[in-house]
Amino acid sequence: MLEIVALSALTAFLTSVGNGAAGEMGKQLLVSTGALARRATGRDTPLPAAREDWESLAGHVHARLADDPRQAAEWALLLRSFPQHAPALLSGSGLPPATRHFTDRKDVVRQLRREATRPAGGRPRVALLYGPPGIGTTAVALRLGAVTHDRFPDGQFYVDLRDGSGENGPAPAAVLLRLLCRMGVEPDRIPPTEAGREQLYRRLTAGRRAMVVIDHASSLAQVRGLVPSTPEVFLLVIVSGSPFALEAEPVPVDRLSDRDALKLMGRIAGRERIARARPWMPDLLAHCAGNAFALRTTALSLLDGDPESAPPAPVTGEPGSDPVRAAVQAGCLRIRPETARLCRLTALGDWPSVTAHLATASAGITAEEAAPLLAEAADAHLLEALPDDRYRFRPEVRRCLAHTAGPEHGIPECSAAVARALEALLHRALHAAHAALPQSWRTEPAPPHGEPYRDEAAGVDALAAEVGNLVRAVSVAREYQHLTTALRLGRALWPLQLKAGHWDDVLPALRVAARCADEHRPGSRIAGALHFQLAHCLGELGRWEEADREAEAAARAEREAGHLRGEASSVELQGLLNLYRWRYEAAHERFVAAEAVYGRIAPGQEGAEDLPRAYALSRRHRGRALRGLGRLDESRGLLTAVVEFFEERGEAYNQARALTDLAETLHDAGGNTEALAKIEQAERLLPPGAAPHLGYLAALRLRCEVAG
Repeated sequence: MLEIVALSALTAFLTSVGNGAAGEMGKQLLVSTGALARRATGRDTPLPAAREDWESLAGHVHARLADDPRQAAEWALLLRSFPQHAPALLSGSGLPPATRHFTDRKDVVRQLRREATRPAGGRPRVALLYGPPGIGTTAVALRLGAVTHDRFPDGQFYVDLRDGSGENGPAPAAVLLRLLCRMGVEPDRIPPTEAGREQLYRRLTAGRRAMVVIDHASSLAQVRGLVPSTPEVFLLVIVSGSPFALEAEPVPVDRLSDRDALKLMGRIAGRERIARARPWMPDLLAHCAGNAFALRTTALSLLDGDPESAPPAPVTGEPGSDPVRAAVQAGCLRIRPETARLCRLTALGDWPSVTAHLATASAGITAEEAAPLLAEAADAHLLEALPDDRYRFRPEVRRCLAHTAGPEHGIPECSAAVARALEALLHRALHAAHAALPQSWRTEPAPPHGEPYRDEAAGVDALAAEVGNLVRAVSVAREYQHLTTALRLGRALWPLQLKAGHWDDVLPALRVAARCADEHRPGSRIAGALHFQLAHCLGELGRWEEADREAEAAARAEREAGHLRGEASSVELQGLLNLYRWRYEAAHERFVAAEAVYGRIAPGQEGAEDLPRAYALSRRHRGRALRGLGRLDESRGLLTAVVEFFEERGEAYNQARALTDLAETLHDAGGNTEALAKIEQAERLLPPGAAPHLGYLAALRLRCEVAG
């Protein structure tokens, strides 16, 4: 039946399964495909690592199907059940609106437009737009997007990397994740690996006419994988500062001329106010040095006071000083001292976003006092307003404010402000994490003070809304030697990994927290917990070798701490990491070893009350590994017992998962009638919102019906 399963289709399917194993059902398909591949080839087949390895595996499987009509039919059904369609590209403009007061830059826009519209000639259309902070690079890009909108009917997509909470901004895989989300891809359809995401990006943009803008890029690695392979896609990379070595059309943005600077200020402040400020205008222009941000804030200062009287002489910095720094210093003098203090103290943490809660803690004031101060700071362009009652600093503004915080307020007050902010974030994170996983031993009890979240969903939502600041807080806590806070913040991220899929977001924080634990709490339970979280995160992102090392470190730390439940859980994670790489024998051995550790927990010891459930979860995984090994009778026995256990406990979700595993084992053994009954039972247990799981069961039903 070679005509049923074409080699090209088989290769595409296998490669897609390997790259696209996001979410629980993605991993379910991955494990199931591995079992079929092992049966088809008649040998152990570890998960391929590279595209050529997937192609080689497809060739081996395809060759064996020629001699086995039953397996050929099974593979044909599998490919038919999971067609490899790329998600649809979300068309339309995803760029923010262009600035109203855009001035000059005609030559820069013309150069960008020329690169965006030139004949491809075998060269990708890429431009690198760069200039000093505050010079107006983003405004140029948005202007270009506005005037070339019709040129890109398949969409304009904008990703701003300035709010990345890692030390060097978001990692390349995280940049791809953000871009794919902007392109309309549902989170559960985004591959976990960087290679898979890049492949999906190229499938989405193939043959399209689209514009991709990456703002505040800080490294070549962040954008290298975005260089278009299709001629009608234009990539625009914006760098605030010096350019890096991207193969692109370099487009520098220089200072505005005095003539254009006057035009910009006149459009903001009005011609009459500019005329009345004429005595100071030469000094103003000299201090602003053609910097768009400095010119805007200076023009806004001219709006203060009586419009009929001459404006006071604006405050400027020292001649030759940085224009942004001078503008920030002048802005601080125009606002109330308490507002300037709030801005400086809040800027110390380099937070991706600023809420009233965070600003209140940093300044040591009440929420009622903070609200008008934040609004005043935004009016003075020291903060930018965001949706959901949040604010953020421009990077160069934040640096200026943080730099002056010590001289203005003293080191003790600055240290106290950071400590208050960290404590506020930790307090909120602990409440949210406990609400998200109220029964989990991996989260701390909620603090005795503070308002609890109403349910699990509210807890997850609260953590997700604050994830950028929480990730940043781990590094800030370590930097300021609040080591226990850093470790506790890392642990509080667990619900975001387990329930919300924020693996890219939390990975930098978990690396910092685990390293901090090794340095200051080696061989402790919290070190084991953080290495476990890091291993889990790396495994979800397909970074298998790193995940193996971290899982081993977790088991070792828990063993040294005498924490049997933590050690067993870490060993079980080692089994899962092997299971997802089709190393079924090694996976089964790890699951058996985990159960042996669980067996050492005596009655009355910590975790003893949870042993029946822990055994059931481990035995479910054992059943999956046994299916991969072709030991179907043993798999069936274990999974049947697991289904019965969760049915007795009323855990519908885990019962449905075990029923799905059992149905697949029965199907492999030829028991399709019984498998269909299990599928129907699982479908009744799942809520309507469990679309991925229900879709997987529908595909399995088709295979059983045709085979039966």
